[in-house]
Amino acid sequence: MPRALSRKLTGRERSARGNRFLGYALAFVAGATNAGAFLAVRQYTSHMTGLVSSMADAVALHQWHIVVAALGGVLSFMAGAALSAVLIVFSRRRGLQSEFAAPLVLEALLLALFGLIGGRLATIGGLVVPATVMLLCCTMGLQNAIVTKISRAEIRTTHVTGIVTDIGIELGKLLYRGHRVNGERAHHVGVRARLRVLTGLLSAFFLGGLLGALGFQSIGYLATVPLALLLMALAFAPVLDDLTPVWRRLRPGH
Repeated sequence: MPRALSRKLTGRERSARGNRFLGYALAFVAGATNAGAFLAVRQYTSHMTGLVSSMADAVALHQWHIVVAALGGVLSFMAGAALSAVLIVFSRRRGLQSEFAAPLVLEALLLALFGLIGGRLATIGGLVVPATVMLLCCTMGLQNAIVTKISRAEIRTTHVTGIVTDIGIELGKLLYRGHRVNGERAHHVGVRARLRVLTGLLSAFFLGGLLGALGFQSIGYLATVPLALLLMALAFAPVLDDLTPVWRRLRPGH
């Protein structure tokens, strides 16, 4: 990926277009990770609604091992979101260009870790909450927090329920013909543009889920490695912008 494009997508200087394209890319990654994770650990690791619901059911049925496992997934997702916020605030206060890129690099490293040693993690016994589930829930929380901060909560990449709800709302606005204002029919400004963004996010998530499932069926845990490389490609330029001055100061003769 060209360095200028990487900088536009994940650098400090934001634009609506950059947010949209980054949202599509991250929705693709989330869909692929979620679908592949289900085949690996039999659980959707971005679906906090389902985890909390399963917790409530398990409490009612006194199935405490399920309660602890679901709670571990929710806390891991929350920890990932908190870690993302810490990295963003830390970078912002120091004026770093990698304010949003650094969490993406961390997400890439976690996905690469899952791809390379996920099979071994899955065989670890004695854990109430599987390490693979905790790792992937943390990754999804990290990503959701990144794009939420970047877009000021206008774009979500793992929360498909919200995306589908918003599509329904915008369709309702589009179908409603409104009343006349000063003899002119009132138009809902930006409704079609908003619909294009939302359907793009939904489509990217679905496409990622399809390819992620096919990839896991073909090569197993290693299917997440290309996703990690994609995230690295998105984030590399702002990180290099911050590291280059440091490298120059550390070079002999400087």
